[in-house]
This record gives sequence, structure tokens and C-alpha cells, in this order.
Amino acid sequence: MANTTLTADIIAKEAVMILDNNLVMAKQVFRGYEEDFAKRVNGYKIGDTLTIRKPADFTVRDGAAMNVQDVIEGTTQITVNKRKGVDFQFTSQDLTLKIDQLSERVIKPAMVQLANQIDRDLMGLYASVPSWVGTPGQVVKSYKDFAQAPERLDEGAVPTDERSAVLSPTDHWGLLGSQTALFIQDAARGAYRQGSLGMIGGVDTYMDQNVPTHTVGAYGGTPLVAGAGQVSTYDNVKDSNTQSLNTDGWTASISGLLRAGDIFTIAGVFAVNPVTKATLPYLREFVVVSDASSDGSGAAALVISPAIITSGAFQTVSAAPADNAAITVKGTASTGYRQNMVFHKNAFSLVMVDLQEPPGAVEVGRQSYQGCRVRVIPVYDGIQDISKWRLDVLYGVKAIDPRLATRLSGLPIV
Repeated sequence: MANTTLTADIIAKEAVMILDNNLVMAKQVFRGYEEDFAKRVNGYKIGDTLTIRKPADFTVRDGAAMNVQDVIEGTTQITVNKRKGVDFQFTSQDLTLKIDQLSERVIKPAMVQLANQIDRDLMGLYASVPSWVGTPGQVVKSYKDFAQAPERLDEGAVPTDERSAVLSPTDHWGLLGSQTALFIQDAARGAYRQGSLGMIGGVDTYMDQNVPTHTVGAYGGTPLVAGAGQVSTYDNVKDSNTQSLNTDGWTASISGLLRAGDIFTIAGVFAVNPVTKATLPYLREFVVVSDASSDGSGAAALVISPAIITSGAFQTVSAAPADNAAITVKGTASTGYRQNMVFHKNAFSLVMVDLQEPPGAVEVGRQSYQGCRVRVIPVYDGIQDISKWRLDVLYGVKAIDPRLATRLSGLPIV
């Protein structure tokens, strides 16, 4: 069989298929905004940022009398700002090898690295999710452990379709071991012979080595809410859904007291069902949006999400926090915990866009496959008779609606 001469298009076509094949988290999130980046407005491209409208919400009136409500729509933005690439080179002899040989030797390792980078960026969105079920540090190793996550999504009125779970290897294999003893023939066979979890409780379940570890801040002391009446209105926070919360009682002068992604609860402040506004049987969890430090008196202003809204269509809590209400941080100070996630597809978004063919480039390969887009450009070094190749992707990630997700840890054995 004759050898195949490699071109930028051939390499790009092979690369984009390998990239798609190695993605995990990226296949479970919303991809629809890519079409918007391809559109032109009055002949111009939209740029690197897309503004997305959040849906309005309403309360149901009681009785015949009208109770007119304002239509309030917040916005969020997704920015294509992640430029990643892998560069390599071939000798002239390499360029005459068959594509399947070169695929295994060069292209596949390069694309595996890029796929892992994209998944890491998406998994890093855990820091926007203000929900964490289970006990930090405990391995997910039973159906009861796992069921906490879909149960929390159900309580939060998250749609039951298109749910996914991405677990660390430790939690994946811990849960897998519990499935092999089932008397459900197909489930047990898949778990035992293929190491496959598949659909569990309506959740499509995957393993990803890129599940991150979150290290809790070096907090200490007896933290309390500093001042009553710290609430917001949706109209004031409709875009960011964040607010500042004044606290005190921390150990004084700690840098990195709390870190972005830390979660805490406030005594007496319960979660509510976002549809019915009924009080739920667990405390509302808040996520710290940016790193915080305590001052010399042990006070700290925390930027948190969601905002504390006590009434109306966008109510988030059962009641405003009282002055001196106790704050409980999830996890032990300065300790790392794996951040498994269970989520609806619309919680997160990935946008990949085509990079343009630069003027002056002699040969450019651009290929797309299942929403993945890769550009390949060769650069020839005539002195050394070496062809250097650059392989690029451009994308953005965003937590579009963190309410549709929860982090997951296991439960202690009792």
C-alpha cells in the first residue's frame, strides 16, 4: 500500500477526532452558544464575549385581583479567552509515514493533553457551585452515597432529564464496587466486566481523572454574622447574583481565611424550593466567590453567592441571617477534597470556535467534529529540513446556572 503524504488538513482531521474521543466533561455540558459566535451583527463579528439573558421568574397570585409583577431579566456572559495549543515537529522522513502510525506516535498524545486541559477548565467551574452534599473526605461507595446528589437536584427543582455525574477515579471505583453485588444482571455485568457505571438514578455517570481537589481556606475562630438585615433584592444582583456579607469572630489577621469555592451555612437560614418557595429541610449553602482574609479584629467581608433574597420570585432563603448567627464552613481548614459534580447539562457551557486562517500562512488545516474545532499550521525550517507544526484550539467555559449542579462526597459509615 502506498504511503500517505501528510498535509495540514489530514493532521487536523485526525487530531479533531482524537480530541473528541478523549473528552469527558466537555461532552456533558451545553454547547449551543457556539452558533451565536459564528453569527454576524450588521456585518460585524460579535467579538470574544456573548451576553446571555437569564430567564425571568414569577410568583403565583391568590384570588381574582391582579397582582402585576415586573419582568426582570438578568444577564451573564461567556467569554472565549482560552487559547491552548501543542507544537511538534517532523523530519521529512516522518512526513511520508502512514497516518495511523503517526496518529499513535504524535497526534494522539498531543490531543490527549489538550482534551485533559479542556476538561480541567470545565471541572474548575465547581468553584461557582453553591451546593455540596455528603461529608468532605468520604468516598462515594454506595447507592445511598450517590443518591444524595440527584435528591438535592430534585429538591432544587432541577429538570430530571440530561443529568450527568463526573466522579474522581477513587469515587468511581468505590461506587463501582457496590454495583457488582447487585441482583440486576445487566448492571452487575457492566460494573464487573467493563468497569462501567452507566445510568444510575437517572444520572449518566462517568469517571474523569481531571476531577479537581479544592483546598479549604485556613479559617479559624468562631465565625458569626456581623449585623442583621444583610439582604439583597434580585433587581440589584440580577447579573452577578452575589453580595457582600459582613462577618466577625474569625481568628485575627489570617490571609487566605476563606478561598474562592469554599462553602458555608448560616444558622437559621434555610434553602427554599425555587419554584414553590417552600422552606426545605436543610440550610442554604453559600459559596465564597473570591478569596477573603480577616483583619486584626477577626472581621471579614465575604463576597458570596447566591445573594440573600428573602421574598419574591427569586427568593433564595427562608429568612435573613440574624446578627451573631453562627457560620459553619464545610470541610476542615487547609484540607483538600475532591470535587465530584452531578449536574444538569445547562449548568455549564463550553464554546469552541474556529481560529481564522492567518494571512501569509501557506497551508492551513481547519477541521471540526462533533463541536470540536482544531487548526493546524505547518512552518518549514529549510536549513534543518524539519517541518514544525502548531496545533491550536480556542474556547471558553462558563457556569451558566450553578443552581443546576451540586458537588458530591460520600457519607461516613454508621
